[in-house]
Amino acid sequence: MKMKIMNITNIDKFFGAIDQCEGKVELITKNGDVYNLKSKLSQFVSFTKIYFEGTIPVVELVTHNPSDVKKIVNYMSDN
Repeated sequence: MKMKIMNITNIDKFFGAIDQCEGKVELITKNGDVYNLKSKLSQFVSFTKIYFEGTIPVVELVTHNPSDVKKIVNYMSDN
């Protein structure tokens, strides 16, 4: 499932939600690059490129396990 996440201010909490996901979670960049966010290296590389002024304005994610959508939605509602 594709979704957009806006205004990520707590990256540790965001990655905590991603780490709880059971399936693959991918970040799609504006340029069409795809990063597997279950990989710590990919987390570092992808967010180093898009992190500005302490807030990440918007990211597009693709989840491959339907139960993972709820985990990310819970993160968004708590954020």
